[in-house]
Amino acid sequence: MSGDTVTHTTTDAPAPDPGSGIMAFDAGFLAPGPRPRRRRTRSLWAGLWPKLLALGLVLLVWQIAVWTEFRPSYALASPADSFAQLWKDAGTWHFWHSVLTTMRRALLGFLLSVGVGFVVGFAVARVKLLRAAVGSMITALQTMPSIAWFPLAILLYKLTESAIMFVVVIGAAPSIANGVIAGVDYVPPLLLKAGRNIGARGFQLYYRVIAPASLPSIVAGLKQGWAFSWRSLMAGELLVSIAGQPSLGANLNFAREFNDAPGLIATMIVILVIGLGVDTVFGFADRAIRRRWGITDA
Repeated sequence: MSGDTVTHTTTDAPAPDPGSGIMAFDAGFLAPGPRPRRRRTRSLWAGLWPKLLALGLVLLVWQIAVWTEFRPSYALASPADSFAQLWKDAGTWHFWHSVLTTMRRALLGFLLSVGVGFVVGFAVARVKLLRAAVGSMITALQTMPSIAWFPLAILLYKLTESAIMFVVVIGAAPSIANGVIAGVDYVPPLLLKAGRNIGARGFQLYYRVIAPASLPSIVAGLKQGWAFSWRSLMAGELLVSIAGQPSLGANLNFAREFNDAPGLIATMIVILVIGLGVDTVFGFADRAIRRRWGITDA
């Protein structure tokens, strides 16, 4: 009886379908991947853990340097003392007034630099005579240290906020202009011909074809321009202190004069965090543009 059952089961078993393997492969291949939220979490963690590791290593090296006592405590504060001072400063109006003053100057200087850089960049990119006259000078200005402009800025504007703005703009605008020039130069000629064929001329050609195609290089130029403007601003605030307008650069200078190592390092941490935050914003913008243009599939 049992043998019959076995024979019946074996005989009536469905014949293997030649296409079942392919279907199984297709099913596995076409199976939905990880959910978007899980992918975003993994992507966020993949970008975050190397930074946390680097931060941990920096703190470790810093603490080891403090333990070796190769410098007195008034010159090199420990991480614990520095972060404690930062926490204490964050509860004061003077700290936030300083941050607001510095950020106001940074944003105003950067916006002015963007305006100057865009006008100069597009003009040099499209006018051959202008490119021959000042094209190489823009790169020369970009390589000039911002601190070298301050004596002239102080002569022109005295110890005022205008002197800081002058150096910020002249330090950042050449980088932005170079980004615009590079972006316009590398627009594919075929794309320009296609734009003209559909009737784009003059401003329409810039707005519809050249500007979108130049965006990756322009964003790279903006990112570099921000870095130059931020450095120029810090140098300016170290040299130019205006009464009634506390700033991060002025706080650095005061902390050095009073041998306040925890306060000095706490201010440096704030400057670093702001720089990293702005760099992250530019990173998001750069990735969004690359995805839109199909340069990356991330």
